[in-house]
Amino acid sequence: MSLKPRYHFAALEKSYYERLPYRNHVVLQESAQHATRFIALANVGNPEKKKYLYAFSIVPMKLMAVAELVKQPPDVTENPYRDSGKQAAGGKQIPAPQEESACQFFFDLSEKQGRKRPSTGRDNKPPHAKQPRKPPQPPGPCWFCLASPEVEKHLVVNIGTHCYLALAKGGLSDDHVLILPIGHYQSVVELSAEVVEEVEKYKATLQRFFKSRGKRCVLFERNYRSHHLQLQVIPVPLSCCATDDIKDAFITQAQEQQIELLEIPEHSDIKQIAQPGAAYFYVELDTGEKLFHRIKKNFPLQFGREVLASEAILNIPEKADWRQCQTSKDEEEALARRFRKDFEPFDFTLDD
Repeated sequence: MSLKPRYHFAALEKSYYERLPYRNHVVLQESAQHATRFIALANVGNPEKKKYLYAFSIVPMKLMAVAELVKQPPDVTENPYRDSGKQAAGGKQIPAPQEESACQFFFDLSEKQGRKRPSTGRDNKPPHAKQPRKPPQPPGPCWFCLASPEVEKHLVVNIGTHCYLALAKGGLSDDHVLILPIGHYQSVVELSAEVVEEVEKYKATLQRFFKSRGKRCVLFERNYRSHHLQLQVIPVPLSCCATDDIKDAFITQAQEQQIELLEIPEHSDIKQIAQPGAAYFYVELDTGEKLFHRIKKNFPLQFGREVLASEAILNIPEKADWRQCQTSKDEEEALARRFRKDFEPFDFTLDD
């Protein structure tokens, strides 16, 4: 934290690991500094053939222009040591930047910083317990906020504490579902910790549900020209193709459309890569592998559906556009009833 090296190598764990580069400054509060890259290397000649060599070129700082030195890589994250550094500073806490609350998925930092510590009073009575926060409200009408009159509630198939499941309108299949936050959040990056936890619970439960029916599920999010987070969950029969085929189809079709779809390092998180408000598209496979694209200008709105509907995967190209797949309300209600009944044995909300 103090030295701010450009590269930090470690070897004690005898394993190869490279995390995403991290910042050495607080955005909008401190002058920009160079990023740090952390790399762990295995021991030479290890039997597992883990990586023990790392090739790179580095120009000495004194020979670099300041602008070039402090230029941040596109996948830079917040400093992982910052919280422990604050504690060590004896309570002198820099007000957290606006983006930090959304980038830390293991702490809920969305409460305002810098207020006076609540007094416990002369009787040392504990302060009043915090009231649960109301979910964020939309600035106007929203088709996906559960409390909104615009929501097509007949498509809702399961409701949790912070999220709910709904059948997709014009879905690629009868069991194509959406994971949606009950409150108004635009993207995964902006979710609070408790909402993230329930999203992950829904993802794991849906994986088990679809696996029991001979299917693997593919999940994607498009945070572009949308106002409320929609995590699309599409089941793909195991007989159709392998996970690698799905991954190859996304990468191939992305290349054909000049879309840079990058694989995110294992154990990394979207919140470490995308800043709140940034447009992006990402895919998550049943193996946990994730592919990510940072949207800079234009992006095909139906890209995720087009890839999954293609001959390489579901082979239903005529369903690439949801508007061509709409059915009557009676049919939608029947599909929702059937999904609720099938999903019930897996429904974790019944345990609460």
